Amino acid sequence: MAETLVEKILSAHAGRKLAAGDIAVCTVDVCLTQDGTGPLAVRQIEKLGIDKIRNPARTVLFIDHAAPSPRRELSNDHMLLRAFAEKTGAELSDIGDGVCHQVIMERHLNPGEVLIGADSHTCTGGAIGAFATGMGSTDVGVGIALGKTWLRVPETLKFVVRGDFVPGVYAKDLILHIIGMIGADGATYKAMEFAGATIDKMTVPERMVLSNMAVEAGAKCGLIASDENTRRFLAEMGREEKYRPLAADADAVYEKVYEIDAAAIVPTVSFPHTVDNTRTIDHSDCRELTIQQVFIGTCTNGRIEDLRIAAKILAGKKVHHGTRLIVTPASRRVYGQALDEGLLKIFNDAGASINTPGCGACVGVHQGILGDGERCLATQNRNFQGRMGNVEGFIYLGSPATAAATAIAGKLADPRTY
Repeated sequence: MAETLVEKILSAHAGRKLAAGDIAVCTVDVCLTQDGTGPLAVRQIEKLGIDKIRNPARTVLFIDHAAPSPRRELSNDHMLLRAFAEKTGAELSDIGDGVCHQVIMERHLNPGEVLIGADSHTCTGGAIGAFATGMGSTDVGVGIALGKTWLRVPETLKFVVRGDFVPGVYAKDLILHIIGMIGADGATYKAMEFAGATIDKMTVPERMVLSNMAVEAGAKCGLIASDENTRRFLAEMGREEKYRPLAADADAVYEKVYEIDAAAIVPTVSFPHTVDNTRTIDHSDCRELTIQQVFIGTCTNGRIEDLRIAAKILAGKKVHHGTRLIVTPASRRVYGQALDEGLLKIFNDAGASINTPGCGACVGVHQGILGDGERCLATQNRNFQGRMGNVEGFIYLGSPATAAATAIAGKLADPRTY
């Protein structure tokens, strides 16, 4: 029987043919936790009386959500993760190394593998044809300890995208358009599979934006076939030998197929307080909407490609006097590239604040908590009430180009004019 991408990958890890709706125990290749969820996973492993973990070399503990730590309690959690890594041989990704979802793609994950992570945006890994999904801390703790997990194989929604984006439109606009179209619960426990000529031309960093935000439509994973662009990405990361082509069968069965014209997409913004509350930038609601803070970064849009887009718009310009701009590279590697290419100088000269690689302001722990009534245009993936540390704040989501244009204008701005 023909298989979708998710059926193909999970069948290989269960040792038997699986179809949507089946429940199976699957082997796990890579596990991750971060400093918000990792301490609970560690304590659950210890509660089980397990001293040795199944695959230390491919278990990664990240300190990225509160890095550097802004509070004593979080510092103590960091100590717990460091001690567990030392005891078990698990890899520790410490302060400044970057966001878990970015670093796992740079260093660890390969096509056809299964990744489970104690973070909802673990689905980013689907961009290279891996099954990657977020789980609770206890489930991931068991996966770390035993090297396997149980899953229900999700049905698949296929999104076929054709055509070329107009200048000023990017992958972020596409995924916001899709989420606005199907709703925040439109893919609950489904696999979202992205295909078509537009996707075929996308680089892996662009594809990561789509996979990263699949969970914002409720999806279990966001998958894209592994192809020559995947091979080039792995070669750039120093592990081309891990490349393997992987795609759904041509006659695979999908629950639903959506056809999208890329040329019809315009810059799109999510309004508070849900990701599916979208508007195009030319909508009347976007006019003269002042913005106090702009945040460029996160696992969604903190890669070097995103910083290049923003820097091109900001070069020779200044951030609006009533607006502050925060830039947080997604990883140490990205920070180094931005430094070498002079992008950080462009941001600094424009008046931006440049922070340590990591999650930064996204989760509302530090480095950009909003004041009462303040509005922020962010390149992150979530705009829930209180997400950036204040239930009285308002978060709008957009692309790096929209963010850079907004920082200059001091209000929601159309990047196509820049």
